[in-house]
Amino acid sequence: MSIRPFRDIKRKKTKKIKVGKINVGGGAPISVQSMTNTLTTNVEGTVKQINELTEAGADIVRVSCPDKDSSLSLKKIINQVNVPIVADIHFHHKRAIEAANSGADCLRINPGNIGSKEKIREILKAAKDNNCSIRVGINAGSLEKKLLEKYKEPCPEALVESALNNIKFLEDKDFFNFKISVKSSDVFLSTKAYRSLSEVCDYPLHLGITEAGSLTSGSIKSSIGIGILLMEGIGDTIRVSLSANPIEEIKIGYEILKSLNLRHKGVNIISCPSCARQGFPVIDTVKILEEKLSHLKEPITLSVIGCVVNGPGEASQTQIGLTGGGQGSHMMYLSGLPHHKVVTDEIIKEVVSLVEKKSKELRNN
Repeated sequence: MSIRPFRDIKRKKTKKIKVGKINVGGGAPISVQSMTNTLTTNVEGTVKQINELTEAGADIVRVSCPDKDSSLSLKKIINQVNVPIVADIHFHHKRAIEAANSGADCLRINPGNIGSKEKIREILKAAKDNNCSIRVGINAGSLEKKLLEKYKEPCPEALVESALNNIKFLEDKDFFNFKISVKSSDVFLSTKAYRSLSEVCDYPLHLGITEAGSLTSGSIKSSIGIGILLMEGIGDTIRVSLSANPIEEIKIGYEILKSLNLRHKGVNIISCPSCARQGFPVIDTVKILEEKLSHLKEPITLSVIGCVVNGPGEASQTQIGLTGGGQGSHMMYLSGLPHHKVVTDEIIKEVVSLVEKKSKELRNN
């Protein structure tokens, strides 16, 4: 039993490409990405962070290749990880070629800062030779000079025109293994650009609000921008860009998808803000439960409500529920029905035990 969505989102059907073992587009589950912030030449540190991101749920991880030593380090890194690696390339086309030859599963390039068409042709050849996909990353901060001269400033029309120009160039070179992004740090600019691009092309779209900011403000901006587009059926893979630990990007990405009933991973806790009616310390309880249940991967819904005003109703829609009662005695619900009581001091132990038992059942079925 799980929460029933008010409505299902009808996703736009796009072409399907592969980023390593992960399908992107074509109705595949929306993948969640992040990016390392270690020095890529620090192979041990980068591998460690990639593995931590993988454990947190990252489907794809991007690694920056600002110099030759970094792009050549990819070969050692890729041999030690189990997640597709995207090489992030700016300015120098040889870094992209080196990354493709080193085993990158995808190249993120911004044609606006790569240079001549001939250099991009060389990148496409290396990508083809190595069965490597490409993300065409159009960014408001690095648009082609001629488009800035035409539009005077970054705007949705400029981002979309840049994307379409690059799509045509890749198609003319018989290259179709690519996805696209049209990012800006401005929510309105980004969402309008993605909407317009989605109307005129069916390549998979990588969603994100670039340079969104700190953990709190960046999560809010990203949730609004990415969430609006996902609700409209737009988007095939997402990256939440935060000035924070990259693991937080994965957590927020999954929370966005869970809130829209697009993808479920781990325990989804429905909890009240607490008030004078609470029968136990809701805020502290939820904080502890989030930490103790964070290792679980199976999708489970858990409601933690402090009193009987909304508790039974929420519990009826979740797999496991806790509703606060009087005199330190609270009701546990299983599959939406009242099951047994638990005292305040035993709440954490009891809820963790029930959720882990449910997780094991789901894992074995």
